[in-house]
Amino acid sequence: MALTLPSSGSTTSPSNALAVDIRSLNSLKYEAGTSNSSQVTREAAKQFESLFMRELIKSMRDATMKSGLMEGEQANLGQDMLDQQLSVNMSGLQGGLSEAIARQLSRQMGGADANFSVPSTLSLPQAQPRSATSATTSSVDTTLPVPKGREGFVQHLSGTAERVAQESGIPASFMLGQAGHETGWGKSEIKTANGGTSFNLFGIKAGKGWTGKVAEVTTTEYINGTPRKVVAKFRAYDSYEDSFRDYAKLITDSPRYEKAQATAKTGSAVAYAAELQKAGYATDPEYAKKLSGAINSALRVQRAQA
Repeated sequence: MALTLPSSGSTTSPSNALAVDIRSLNSLKYEAGTSNSSQVTREAAKQFESLFMRELIKSMRDATMKSGLMEGEQANLGQDMLDQQLSVNMSGLQGGLSEAIARQLSRQMGGADANFSVPSTLSLPQAQPRSATSATTSSVDTTLPVPKGREGFVQHLSGTAERVAQESGIPASFMLGQAGHETGWGKSEIKTANGGTSFNLFGIKAGKGWTGKVAEVTTTEYINGTPRKVVAKFRAYDSYEDSFRDYAKLITDSPRYEKAQATAKTGSAVAYAAELQKAGYATDPEYAKKLSGAINSALRVQRAQA
């Protein structure tokens, strides 16, 4: 079944196709070079990866000894269709082959998108609001209250996360997921004494070296594995963007998080969360598990909103 590339004004995503063929790939490659669209480049990369995965699955089946049961033209056709769909489902994953292909395509097409940097930083495409009348995420005022709830939270902060990701190398989805986990997706922000927001999205405490504003609140700490309520001082900022930048500075500049920073570049949310926990970012013994789940949730929302 051939994949038909939509026209430039179409909203249909080619990623919903059942299978691919060479004409579809050539069409996508042509569009990537003429439409100045990083999205088309990514879709072309997904199709190449899908085709590769299909051939790999086919080779594996050919190398497997057949039993003689459930064989025949109809069975082979059904199996081939299943393999096609499996190859499509396996393509386009974060950290996969499609990212390397997308980078190569972008270079061959003469820089289809000057800001295309997914493979080098493992950041994701900037999520855009669904409504054409809404402000883009890149122009959101980061002093405005963040929406409560996962979808609104991610959309409101995606533009900021993407900018900081370009500078720091920490994937935007990693930062959005951690901010969402620490604040309950905007429902449990750290408040200042007057009830206003501290803009502290990452639960960073105000240690001895902190000279900025402070928010003092009661929080839960795990002492010898037992949760206890304690009063702690947290950093306060002038905007959410300041919070993102301070977090990125902490991860990239502190020797304590050196391994976490290195892991961030691999694109593995599980490994990144594990290294943060090992470094003592939080005292919750289940922190790594909870954080990796939140990062994957943020990633799904970003992809849905892109």
